[in-house]
Formats: sequence, structure tokens, C-alpha cells
Amino acid sequence: MLGQFITLEGTEGAGKSTNLTFIKEWLENKGVELIVTREPGGTEIGEAIREVLLNKDYTAMQAETELLLMFAARAQHLQEKILPAIKQGKWVVSDRFTDATYAYQGAARGMSFERIAEIENWVQQGFYPNTTFIFDLPIEIGMARVASRGGETDRFEQEKHDFFEKVRSAYLQRASMAPERYAVLDASQSLENVQQSIVNRLEEMMQSMEKTA
Repeated sequence: MLGQFITLEGTEGAGKSTNLTFIKEWLENKGVELIVTREPGGTEIGEAIREVLLNKDYTAMQAETELLLMFAARAQHLQEKILPAIKQGKWVVSDRFTDATYAYQGAARGMSFERIAEIENWVQQGFYPNTTFIFDLPIEIGMARVASRGGETDRFEQEKHDFFEKVRSAYLQRASMAPERYAVLDASQSLENVQQSIVNRLEEMMQSMEKTA
């Protein structure tokens, strides 16, 4: 049986990292064999591309360059890591995937959704996540969380409030178009409530797999 592909999306400071760890531990406790990964990155080549994309000194990077680099890292990620794991029956949990490209490079950078879809079809060949968790949070709360962490911000985290409002709106719009794939979580709730919603969705996935086994 093929494995499952779960992705986590959201604006900065929405709690993806914390909940990624929670999902990993919950699935492992259920005996699920899985790998955890991220985008951009996930492979040696992808991580090298990530360093370029997040480098705050590269202020001259064009939106087209950013888009192509994202998909270059994704193509490597899919062929080297994600698809082989799923064919082996493993679950793959990724911090971001193509929804982020539509939100960040599409809605926020102004790249054509049609152009993104063309490259997506070429790179992914109809492959999509089984479930995408979207951690939704008012932008001001998310940015306050990022600021409270301290340390340097990357090229994306330095963007303005309006940029992230466009990102947030794009995520919610995509979720409304395919509600069967997306689980939108109110990340302003208590962590306990958010994680209970995650568990509910994961249990649904496991029950569905048992029925089709």
C-alpha cells in the first residue's frame, strides 16, 4: 500500500514547527513509518537552494527567479525523497509544499497562477498531498511571535504586513476550493485545541486507509 503525504502550511509564526513535531510523534506512536522534511530543502541540493532563497542579502532577486528556484528544489525533493518514500509505504510529513508557492510567489509576489500551474504540472505530474493542514492566524499575532523568538530574520520574514495578508488570503482561498484536501486550523486557539483537531483529521485518514486495505 502506498504511503500518505501530509503538508503543513501557514504564515510566519503560525505554529507549523511545533505541530510538525506533534504529528511526527503521534504517528510514530501509532506505528506509522514516516519521514519528516521541509521546503524549500529536504535534500542536499534543495538545502543549498534554500540558502539562496532565504538569504536576506539577495534583495535584487526577481520574482521569476524565486519561483523557478522553488520548483527546482521541489523537483529534486520529489524525485529523491518524497516519491520513493511513499512508494515504500512510508508517510511523508512536509513543512510546506506547492500551496506555499501559490501563496507567496503567486498572491504576494504577483506571479500568474496560470504560470505556476504550468510548472506545477510539469514537475509534479498530477501528484498532490493527501492532506494539507493550514495554520491560520492574524498576521499581527504571527509577526509578534516571530519577533519574540529573537535572532535574525530571513528574506521572507522581513516582508511587510500587506505581503503576509496576501499570503493568508491565498491559503484560505485555496482551502475553500478543495475542502476535502485541506484542514484549516484556527492557530489562535490553545495548542491543545489545535492539536485535537489535528488528531481528528489523522484518525480519519487512518480509518479511510483501513477501509480500503
